[in-house]
Amino acid sequence: MSGKRPSTGTGGEPMIVIDGLSKHFGPFTAVDKISFSVAKGEVLGFLGPNGAGKSTTMKMVTGFLAPSAGTARVCGHDIVTSTLEAQRVIGYLPEGAPAYGDMTVRGFLKFIARVRRLSGAQADKAIDRSVEATELAGVLEQPIDTLSKGFRRRVGLAQAILHNPPVLIMDEPTDGLDPNQKFEVRKLIERMSPDKAIVISTHILEEVD
Repeated sequence: MSGKRPSTGTGGEPMIVIDGLSKHFGPFTAVDKISFSVAKGEVLGFLGPNGAGKSTTMKMVTGFLAPSAGTARVCGHDIVTSTLEAQRVIGYLPEGAPAYGDMTVRGFLKFIARVRRLSGAQADKAIDRSVEATELAGVLEQPIDTLSKGFRRRVGLAQAILHNPPVLIMDEPTDGLDPNQKFEVRKLIERMSPDKAIVISTHILEEVD
């Protein structure tokens, strides 16, 4: 597993700092002492074959899985000792983009806004912005379970960027999208990159490029 940084980097202070991060499941080592940093304005491509430990690393960086060793800091917050503070500044698109399938897209995004402590006009504006960026306007009233895989992926992207976080962690963000949708997601990431630190994991080399 390796990281490739086709960066727009500004050379600023790192917003993500990973040092010696490891994860063991019994005798099996899933992640072994990985270290990297990402500054504002940088997009880090996290490249490796299926089973290399990319998703496990993403889950540790976002606080959903405790590391066996090492540290991860996001915007100065230790992901283990200050988990909630770190998670508030992260937008996370996990593998598979899980969601509540019986909710409509609009209902799900309203729920995410409440989770992110947004309400009233602030919530409406955040939802409108994320819907426009991910082109979900045509399916807002549909239950998520009725959507295609590509649209469900876009719903996952919309919830990740809804609160305009300074750090984005995206696990296979274009998985299940058609070529046109992949292009739009890449352009969206490019537009957001100057103001954020972004990590994208993938097993496809061309996606990193």
